[in-house]
Amino acid sequence: MTDAQWAVIEPLLPRTHPRLGGRPPVHSRRLVVDTISYVLASGCAWRLVPRDLAPWATAYRVFAAWTADGTWQRVHDVLRGRVRERGGRCPQPSAAVLDSQSVKTCEGGERVGYDAGKRVRGRKRHVLVDTLGLVLGVAVSSASVQDRPGARRLLAGIRARFPRLGLVWVDGGYVNSKDATLVDWARRQENVEIVAVPRNADVAGFRVLPRRW
Repeated sequence: MTDAQWAVIEPLLPRTHPRLGGRPPVHSRRLVVDTISYVLASGCAWRLVPRDLAPWATAYRVFAAWTADGTWQRVHDVLRGRVRERGGRCPQPSAAVLDSQSVKTCEGGERVGYDAGKRVRGRKRHVLVDTLGLVLGVAVSSASVQDRPGARRLLAGIRARFPRLGLVWVDGGYVNSKDATLVDWARRQENVEIVAVPRNADVAGFRVLPRRW
């Protein structure tokens, strides 16, 4: 992490009040954050972090604590808001794009299933982003979970986090003539309008569609 990046991140991290006492930390918080970032970027096991970083046990303990108390989510929300403001937008989005992706996995467990449409055995990522592509929410499920139930899981309580959000663009897999319950549910429960962006049937292959990718 560069000095400029740390200057932005450091004020957003929790501090232990001096009156609480305890032994002063041996490793700086910047080194701990660098260790966590290394594990997330490289995908290595915690026990395999290089020796010039913080001990894996220390980094993992901080990572778990900040995950439990919502620190990472708060940091992400603040940074996303600043990026939107830099682009001349309101920190709170009013529109979003929802899509899913099935990915293969060799691991077992209850979150592994088969996506018959994509012919993929594994998990499915349901992702909600703003119109700049910045992540608003993610839900992970078995690949066998259909798009509409996954969207409900992701959109439940979304207006509590993003009060201005009123429009979500989706592809045709979320809205069809046989099952339009997601549209009704979103309008009734979250006061959010679901709008499907149709694919052009005259164009073969992949094509980037406005308000969809």
